[in-house]
Amino acid sequence: MLKAGIVGLPNVGKSTLFNALTRSRKAEAANYPFCTIDPNVGVVTVPDARLGVLQKIAKTGVVIPAAVEFVDIAGLVKGASKGEGLGNQFLSNIREVDAIVHVVRCFENADILHTMGSVDPVRDIEVITTELILADLASVTSRIEKTQKKAKSGDKEAQAELALLQRLEPHLNANRPANILPVNEEEARLMRLFQLLSGKPVIYACNVAEGDLAAVNENPFVKSVAAFVGEHHDAAFAPISAQIEAELVELPPEEAAAFLRDLGVEDSGVSALIKATYELLGLRTYFTAGEKEVRAWTIRKGWKAPQAAGVIHTDFEKGFIKAEVVSYEDLARLGSVAAAREAGKYRLEGKDYVFQDGDVALFRFNV
Repeated sequence: MLKAGIVGLPNVGKSTLFNALTRSRKAEAANYPFCTIDPNVGVVTVPDARLGVLQKIAKTGVVIPAAVEFVDIAGLVKGASKGEGLGNQFLSNIREVDAIVHVVRCFENADILHTMGSVDPVRDIEVITTELILADLASVTSRIEKTQKKAKSGDKEAQAELALLQRLEPHLNANRPANILPVNEEEARLMRLFQLLSGKPVIYACNVAEGDLAAVNENPFVKSVAAFVGEHHDAAFAPISAQIEAELVELPPEEAAAFLRDLGVEDSGVSALIKATYELLGLRTYFTAGEKEVRAWTIRKGWKAPQAAGVIHTDFEKGFIKAEVVSYEDLARLGSVAAAREAGKYRLEGKDYVFQDGDVALFRFNV
């Protein structure tokens, strides 16, 4: 299962958000830096309204949603790349995740300490990003030294690696993260091998106060984050209220929905953040639907039919023959597999078919 790491400065709401996402109290949330040291890990189900529709069509009582893993990583501080604030340990934790949810504080509260003395989310983003870039720069410089000898010997892979590293070094030196360096498909493969911290896809979670959620577009902190990350990081942002979510954890679903309505919103933003993180990881969902269960299966964008079959069982991939496929939109509109067949929307696909998000499938295989 792919992992998304929750990062940010101390006291911005990371652990509160983690507890809200995982509906748990696994992460300690306190008003002082480094209350989290060892990372907390939780599996989070991906909200998907399509499952309820498929459940009615399949007439089953069992629904299994897709899931993604979140890791609550302790707060980074300025100087982390040089070991400040247990920085080496925390940077190592980030290296192990596949994408980053960067939490930035977008609310004023005199009772909650800010380690830098004031609320300035753009400054906070730059502090964290700079530490990731500095760690990457040290890694790239070291790798160049190790790769040059092999490249001179005529090793084609080493030559390609060295060429990319020599493009990366000035890019990082200009304080630009690795994930915005333009690369081709082969260079993207090499970048993944480098395991650069600033090369990971990132989404910015703007943590707002309870009273600001209904009008997040008017929040000056959120506005500044939106403008900055759009211009400098080519990244998305998602307003959330970790404190509201922490309160919702304690409520039954009906009371939670009523609480949100009283605040003038339908959702605290966490559901949207989970979906956005799933997308950020390059993940897609297809479904199987029958009397036994309706289930969401997670695949990578661009996977072909045998690979998609393999997430159910390796035998499905090895012995793949055909996939019976109907799109969720067609099945939901027509109301049954029989009606989809009659309308010509139920089709057979072979090994070269690229699965699409929302496909509903049944596999034919022979072992």
